Amino acid sequence: MKTPLIILAGYLGSGKTTLLKHIIRNTDKKIAVLMNEFGEIGIDTDTIQGENITVKELLEGCVCCSLQGEFEAGVKEIITNYSPDMIILETTGIAEADNLVLDIENDLIDISLEAVITIVDADIFVRFPTIGGNTWIQIESANILLLNKIDLVSEKQVEEIIMVLKKINPKAPIIQTINCVVDLDVLLSVEVGHKHTISTQKKDHEMETFTIEVSGNTTEEKLDYFLSKLPSEIFRLKGYLNVSGKNNLLNYVGGRWLIEQGQGRNYLVFIGEGILKKKEEISVKVEDLML
Repeated sequence: MKTPLIILAGYLGSGKTTLLKHIIRNTDKKIAVLMNEFGEIGIDTDTIQGENITVKELLEGCVCCSLQGEFEAGVKEIITNYSPDMIILETTGIAEADNLVLDIENDLIDISLEAVITIVDADIFVRFPTIGGNTWIQIESANILLLNKIDLVSEKQVEEIIMVLKKINPKAPIIQTINCVVDLDVLLSVEVGHKHTISTQKKDHEMETFTIEVSGNTTEEKLDYFLSKLPSEIFRLKGYLNVSGKNNLLNYVGGRWLIEQGQGRNYLVFIGEGILKKKEEISVKVEDLML
């Protein structure tokens, strides 16, 4: 099984470290955080020097890895030595997210790229509305956009920011957050099947999930067509299904998808805003998908 990897992007001060802390403290997954240099994550004193990385043990038993050598070599070293359930790559100072996506998909056969998550600072967006080249790429490359610090701006300003973000990236779902508090089932988990409510001081965003059992077999061509026609409210889909006679793990987020050989009971978990009302419609489409 491939090791899932999440790319975390966002300009300085947007909330990347805050989100990393939130993930580490609220999941039982064994996380490896990879960055070009150690940030402000709470770390213990134990330090291990590797050939391509320096490792410090984080709270909750996770590790933070400072990149010393090439990116590909560093990732392989983390997988070999620490066998994490997931790697979170913070992009600051390493490379642009779009270039990293190409490197991971082309060169790292042991990695499954789960998502590119970009954090947008609402307050900075309002005070400095000109979008630079790096920020544009971060937004454009994202599968999920977290609009953070919405408590520092007005509701009208939030609506205006969302309009701009949708013009740059019409496919990525936009989740409004304060202090990067977000339901981790939405970002990380497959084993979900109930309704979630993500509360902020502005309003409630109802993240709903449902599970559909699947049987039979499909092809990559039919799967691609099915995913291209998903309602825009659905932005994450994970699960197992038979593709071309083989059991595969499917990961879909924000318009981008991949499959890898898996071994699991065949079912699909759909995640999105207010999607329970679409379950019957999608169930019919799933039946058409499977031969």
